[in-house]
Amino acid sequence: GSCHGPKGGAGAAGGDVVTLETGASPAEGSCRGPGHRAWQRDPAFSGLQRVGGVDVSFVKDDSVSACASLVVLNYPELEVLFVDGNGVLHHRGFGVACHLGVLTDVPCIGVAKKLLQVDGLENDAAHREKIRLLKAGGDSFPLMGGSGAVLGMALKSHDHSTKPLYVSVGHKMSLETAVRLTHSCCRFRIPEPVRQADIRSRDYIRRTLAVQGAPVPQPERSGKAQRPKACPKGVSEEPAGKNGLPKAHS
Repeated sequence: GSCHGPKGGAGAAGGDVVTLETGASPAEGSCRGPGHRAWQRDPAFSGLQRVGGVDVSFVKDDSVSACASLVVLNYPELEVLFVDGNGVLHHRGFGVACHLGVLTDVPCIGVAKKLLQVDGLENDAAHREKIRLLKAGGDSFPLMGGSGAVLGMALKSHDHSTKPLYVSVGHKMSLETAVRLTHSCCRFRIPEPVRQADIRSRDYIRRTLAVQGAPVPQPERSGKAQRPKACPKGVSEEPAGKNGLPKAHS
């Protein structure tokens, strides 16, 4: 498998298109466990300088067109990637967050909006009751499969969220660090780098199809809108940039 992206590193953010060829099997690479970077051991993530988010948007009723977007926020080297998908919480134990982490050798975190029902995990009444008991942003519970392995964590990422995120290890990251960092990057339900990547990939599809003169369908999007009913206390939306989109930083 291979990963193609813009030359010159990850500094160009907000609209860079990354094409992934996913022919590699899990046997051709392996995701690594917790890294040894100092910021992972620091409760406040001191030393972490830049965070990226990856999202893929698809066009409804179109099996060919799609757009992958990498957005890097605020932070001299790319140090961690959030991926809209799963890591080890996967049928093969090797989801897209693991795959991208092995290809780039960058610590990756899988953040999924829906539970992938593997190893006996089910979105049943018992699971929904555990979700109901999550009261505040940062609350979580482990996702233990039938094998006894903890495959990830269900995280209430924001005080106003009614649905959890499903966080799993992608590459070079402990689960505990992945959960803490995910929560710290959520201004709304979805980690901000992934939220911005989703906004920009869908906008790119709309603008590209409009230029080509083709009908502009709404890109598919799983679930309901990500914004909670209320903005977090003391936090306002970022000022709009070009095309009315919030500004991303490289």
